[in-house]
Amino acid sequence: MIPETEQENVKENFLEIIGKEDLLETREFLNHQNISDVAHLIYELPDLSSKIISNMSIHRAASVFKILDFSTQKAIIQELPPYKTAELLNELPADDRTAFLEELPSEVVKELIRLLDPEERKITLSLLGYPDGSVGRLMTPDYIAVQVDWTMGEVLEHIRKEGKHSETIDVIYVVNDRGEFVDDMRIREILLADPSKVVEEIIDYRFITLNVNDAQEVANQIFKMNNRVALPVVDDKNILLGIVTIDDVLWVANEEFSEDMQKIGGTEALDEPYLEIPIAKLFKKRVVWLIVLFLGEMLTASAMGYFEDEIAKAVVLALFVPLIISSGGNSGSQASTLIIQAMAVGEITLSDWWKVLRREIVSGILLGLVLGLIGFFRVIVWNSIFHTYGDHSIMIGLTVGFSLIGVVLWGTITGSMLPIFLKKLGADPATSSAPFVATLVDVTGLLIYFSLAFLLMQGILL
Repeated sequence: MIPETEQENVKENFLEIIGKEDLLETREFLNHQNISDVAHLIYELPDLSSKIISNMSIHRAASVFKILDFSTQKAIIQELPPYKTAELLNELPADDRTAFLEELPSEVVKELIRLLDPEERKITLSLLGYPDGSVGRLMTPDYIAVQVDWTMGEVLEHIRKEGKHSETIDVIYVVNDRGEFVDDMRIREILLADPSKVVEEIIDYRFITLNVNDAQEVANQIFKMNNRVALPVVDDKNILLGIVTIDDVLWVANEEFSEDMQKIGGTEALDEPYLEIPIAKLFKKRVVWLIVLFLGEMLTASAMGYFEDEIAKAVVLALFVPLIISSGGNSGSQASTLIIQAMAVGEITLSDWWKVLRREIVSGILLGLVLGLIGFFRVIVWNSIFHTYGDHSIMIGLTVGFSLIGVVLWGTITGSMLPIFLKKLGADPATSSAPFVATLVDVTGLLIYFSLAFLLMQGILL
């Protein structure tokens, strides 16, 4: 990426050239820019986006198009003439084309698929036929496969012939005469091998494959664990169907991260950019969770009503309610966020629940002790200066201190176990969002606080 000042120069030069209406000079200028810088130019000049794509070589136009965000891609397709749209869609790698089409309404997809060449149409329909969120939607059929009984010389000749049509030639895939996957080879191994060597003599049968029906999150985890740039995709009969490359997996990981962050924030996942989503749809995404959380918080009022007599006898107890419930909610939100993130990157599995619970019990006690001591001394010091809490400040301080220990401990346990419990049920752990955990802990925190107050202060203030 060029520096910002140079990007401004590129923008000014482009506007000057396009003002001359010299198509040859415009095309030459755009084709000599970096792909990422042309994408930046499109974001800077959205009104000229379709003109920019139209004036590039189709190969470079496709390279730019596939790295743009969906809303920009959609705007470009809407403005391009049909013949240019057909060229662009046919040039796109099958996996990138499928990723774009699956975001569009079905009636639009039908129209665009008609523009594809017969072979590309067949590939696209095949990929769109796999379940949403599966590896099948990510894979590309553009790879190089060789037979297990070929010599290295034959392999190299095949790479020279077919390499330009492949998404990557870093890894070559080996199949038998039935199309079953056998192994993969690095290009380095092929280049360094004796041309007379047979493929079967080179391969070591140490390979990793993805199943076409695997969830995309599974592919993400396998890529991270094995440091691969591409992995083969097979069906249940071990037939090689395609490959998944690291750039597609990184795209999925980014989308999953955004979705989880939105859920953790207490809203349904947005399937469109924030500024593109209609207000009515944004309202629907947010209102359901707000209603659920509001109804949950109403239980807080019910809990306080249950201890109405205690509050009437010792109004001073009510002063610490916000302190107690916010501390429990904060500790629960912390634990929930940490566990959801750890589960997302594969650091924690369902079988680790007991390890997590033990760690959170220790953490909860330590955190509660710190907050409890601060709460206790705050009551004592404040009362010695302002005489706010009367003659029983020590008992009030102890009540607040022990309550904080209990509430913070309960918050950490709830926040850490809820995501694991939801995962066990087959739900998305991110659904146990921070606001949801905070609401749950608020209600139980009040029960802990007033129960301890009744136990410690019975016969004193109560």
